[in-house]
Amino acid sequence: MPRLSVVLITRNEIRNIGACLRSVAFADEVVVVDAGSTDGTAEAARAAGAHVLVADDWPGFGPQKNRALDAATGDWVFSIDADEQVTPELAASLQAAIHSGKYDAYEVNRRSNYCGQYMAHSGWYPDRVLRLFRRGTARFSDDLVHERVVTQGAVGRLEGDLRHDSMPHFESVLDKLDRYSTAGALALMRKGVKGSMAKALGHGWWAFLRTYVLKLGFLDGRLGLALAISNAEGTYYRYMKLWLLQREGRAAPRG
Repeated sequence: MPRLSVVLITRNEIRNIGACLRSVAFADEVVVVDAGSTDGTAEAARAAGAHVLVADDWPGFGPQKNRALDAATGDWVFSIDADEQVTPELAASLQAAIHSGKYDAYEVNRRSNYCGQYMAHSGWYPDRVLRLFRRGTARFSDDLVHERVVTQGAVGRLEGDLRHDSMPHFESVLDKLDRYSTAGALALMRKGVKGSMAKALGHGWWAFLRTYVLKLGFLDGRLGLALAISNAEGTYYRYMKLWLLQREGRAAPRG
């Protein structure tokens, strides 16, 4: 019988960790790598039966998730974020997939929450992400942010949705815009990308056009417009921060 490990990384996710772990209670093992939470996240995860490792440093999302992957012992690995939950339909499809072993990796459809609405368009659904894979056949990329699972094998697709409470209220939107644009700017610096005011404006405008028009964000109503503006702002901030860091003569951090 193949064993399933669920892996995730956390930092101050006490509001989300309970629902996340309950949704994957069918797994044989849950591995949590916690980045020094101060709100009781690690303790709550242990109480739920997870194997919790605490890491005092922060190497970036990709390397941190590889730490969790290295600690997993199951034949199969499912990666989940603390603000996500596996729906019953996805759980059934996932378990059937690891028993069939037809593919070495599987994508899931992720449905994300923006200010209380689960978006049906805007490039947010179906947001296909590779999350299930046979251990030893895939790793996470080393990206500081927007990491992904990298595999060379054939990829199947699971039925059901992965529910994602990414930005359930506007405060979370603003928080993520700031944190992710900073991490994105640092990642661009590491790649040698040059920033400018023109790039910030151009990339921001393109992000709005892609979200609202090409990805049919207008069909998501008023919040579809709000999401398109948020995407434009996040992209604009990323390139503005890159430009300003380079103007200040800062070097890209290693690791």
